[in-house]
Parts: sequence; structure tokens; C-alpha cells
Amino acid sequence: MINSSVIRINFIYIIIFLLSLSCRDAKEKNKTSEGKSIKIENKTKPAGSFSDTLKIVSEAAVFYYPDSLQLEKIKAITEKNIFDGSMHEYFYQIRYAHNVLEKYWPGIKIIEARNVRYLQFIKSDETIEYIDLDTKNDAYGLFVFDPMKKPIQLELTNAESEIGLYFSTSKPLKRNKK
Repeated sequence: MINSSVIRINFIYIIIFLLSLSCRDAKEKNKTSEGKSIKIENKTKPAGSFSDTLKIVSEAAVFYYPDSLQLEKIKAITEKNIFDGSMHEYFYQIRYAHNVLEKYWPGIKIIEARNVRYLQFIKSDETIEYIDLDTKNDAYGLFVFDPMKKPIQLELTNAESEIGLYFSTSKPLKRNKK
């Protein structure tokens, strides 16, 4: 009969061997077909050209956009196909979020924040929250605000469910049935 400690040692060697193989495979996956390493840069959104502040005091959905110079800077540091694809996605995500708000939450004011850097949210208890849009890495985005709550940034891809969750303490103002 084989000693149990010998089995354990062999098992540990097998695990170490398998781990070393998986690490080697991971290193090889980081190379292109020519054998060159892929360099991935973590780019951040360039600063906007404006320093204005937009004040929000009531329930609102605030869509923010880059100014024209900022958009040109983003385009300059982004590969053409990635930039074009991103702009296409933003366009349709923003349009869809607008449609959801207009259909299910018509009482929520839609604000288009263009050519501003800061969003100033004034809550019902008169506390103020500031958002610096230059710190948000998305070129486009959406904040929702209820004066009784803290404003939050929503994922445009999940806007329908996230809008409903944020405003769930108050009933939708209108439900269209089809």
C-alpha cells in the first residue's frame, strides 16, 4: 500500500506543474501573432474647455456631453474604429434612455448638460453636491437626481432598469400600456 504522505506530495507536484503551465499560456496570450507584446494604455478623458456650473434643484435626468474641443481631443487619442463605434453606441444608448424617460417617467425633467464642467445638485435639505464631469471617464453619460436622495450616475446600457430602481420610492407618473 502507498503511503498517504507520498500521495499528497505527488498531488502537490501535479498542482504546481499545472499552475506553471497555465501561467506560461497566459504570457503567450499577451503577444500578437508576430510575437510582439501588446501595449495597453489606460487613457483618460481629456479635460473640457468650459468651467461653468449647471444647477439642478428638482427631479431630473441629466445627460452630459463633451464640448466640441474635448470631443476632438478624445478623437485624437482614440483609434478611428473604436471612436466611431463608441460614438455610435452613445448615440443609441442616449436616445433609448430619452425614450424610456419620456414614456415611463414624463414628469422627470430631462436636462442636456452641454458646455459645462460642474453639476451642482441642491437637495431638499439644502445640502449641495458637486460633480466634476472632467473626473468621469465616459465622454457621455447620465445622472439622475431626486432632491430627497444623492444624485447617481447610471450606466447607459442599463438605463431603463436603473432609472426605475432610483425613482422606485415614488411611483412612475404615467404608465403607457400597449
